Amino acid sequence: MVQAYILIQTEVGKASAVAETISSIPGVVQAEDVTGPYDVIVRAQADTVDELGRMVVARVQQVDGITRTLTCPVVHL
Repeated sequence: MVQAYILIQTEVGKASAVAETISSIPGVVQAEDVTGPYDVIVRAQADTVDELGRMVVARVQQVDGITRTLTCPVVHL
């Protein structure tokens, strides 16, 4: 199982709607509105890195109101 945090910047006033929409995507564990340089932080999981990448590109980045994403895979050192 691969897990990652996805940091999301949104258009002004769209953070809540983006978080709500993303929370219904399969593989998304949690989606929260936050303050700071990012507007929404998502915790997601998938079986493989490739599957995680496809979810981000095909599902998450297609949500209306998103301007930029940064995917941070979780590592166990």
